[in-house]
Amino acid sequence: MLRRQSCYRSLVGILSLALSTARGIVARTCFEDPRLVSDEEGKTADLPHRSALHWRLVGILAVAACMGTASLPAVPSVAPPENSPFPARLSFTKVMKGSEPEYMSFIVEKNGKVIYDGRKLADPPAPHTLQISAATAARLFSLAESLGYFRSLTLESNHKVANMGQKTLTYEADGQASRVEYNYTENRTAQELVEQFEKISMVEQHIPQLEYALQYDRLSVANQLRTIQIELDEKDLVEPELLIPTLEKIAKNPRLLHLAQVRAQDLLKRIQEKH
Repeated sequence: MLRRQSCYRSLVGILSLALSTARGIVARTCFEDPRLVSDEEGKTADLPHRSALHWRLVGILAVAACMGTASLPAVPSVAPPENSPFPARLSFTKVMKGSEPEYMSFIVEKNGKVIYDGRKLADPPAPHTLQISAATAARLFSLAESLGYFRSLTLESNHKVANMGQKTLTYEADGQASRVEYNYTENRTAQELVEQFEKISMVEQHIPQLEYALQYDRLSVANQLRTIQIELDEKDLVEPELLIPTLEKIAKNPRLLHLAQVRAQDLLKRIQEKH
């Protein structure tokens, strides 16, 4: 930055010197050459000579400008820094009445920070933050990049299909935003991106359900854990690590069925060993 400021000061100095030189030439030439002195009617007596002087001055200033810009360092085009006031964010929303959840919303940053909201449409907004792995965050942004960050993108298939939920994908960076909306698409990359979000949402839905069962319906905990085991087998869950704090509480709770504790321990082992 200091080097760039120094170069700018040098450029100003060069241009100032060139301008002073040009003024000196004008003054000296007008003094020495009476053809450049206006006649009694206020018109220049020798227009061709004045034109030649004009181009001579232009040449001096052009050379000075070239000298100045040649000394300036090149400024490369770079992506916004991580601490930019407009960090890159990837968003996804899905609205489908009657589904679970009816409203789903993700806002993801490249560092893995996520703001998630999953609820019924009639319920008030209840967003909360969570942290996903660097690998999952990178995968989400990589898929968005493969889709051109949704710029001038059409995903709707226009086939006559049932309501699959209104989906919106948005990419924001450096104060600019691009988005695409659709109900159903045949684009495999878009399908994979949405599936990643939906599989994270499945994990997030299990957490409050287990927490509620721990307090009010302990007999259902073992069955819920069996469902999670099956989903883990079928690779239907992304970021199951988010379940670890709740699973640890279940595994250590002597008031629960032994079967529930065993299943919680099994899930903890599989998740910590990467499934």
